[in-house]
Amino acid sequence: MYIKCRLSDSLTTFKGLHFGTTCRAKSSHRYTSTVGVGGNIGDVKRRFEHLFVYLKKDKRVELLQTSLILKNPPFGFSDQDDFFNSIIVLKTSMQPIVFLDYLMRLEKRFARKRSFANAPRTLDLDIIFFDNRIINKLKLQVPHVDWSKRESVLIPLMDINR
Repeated sequence: MYIKCRLSDSLTTFKGLHFGTTCRAKSSHRYTSTVGVGGNIGDVKRRFEHLFVYLKKDKRVELLQTSLILKNPPFGFSDQDDFFNSIIVLKTSMQPIVFLDYLMRLEKRFARKRSFANAPRTLDLDIIFFDNRIINKLKLQVPHVDWSKRESVLIPLMDINR
């Protein structure tokens, strides 16, 4: 069950059982990471709920907060279904590159296939911020490139920061 709120002709938010909530608890993990969550293939909202449950059970991370889910048009390759996007804030003790590899394995676990840039996908997990660090590696750039220009990141972030 989701509470739906239409923001404009092309933007809609959804509040669900696990999205749009705070899960704060004491954590022994060292780093805080803000992760963008997205997808547009299949039952994406249900997949997000499965991801939430998976992350709650995984001792390598601790969920702190989730944003509302935003339905928004695709960018880049526009001949595809709208995306659902959210933000998850969590704690981890993994170093940034190890954490990125962890997220990529999660994408694969949820049937992500990489065919071309901005292609439709079952699940997309992007590190937006990692413990206030600036990282410029070939494999990882933090803060995420163009995060401040994307409604798919900004609107969920505003929900987190309320």
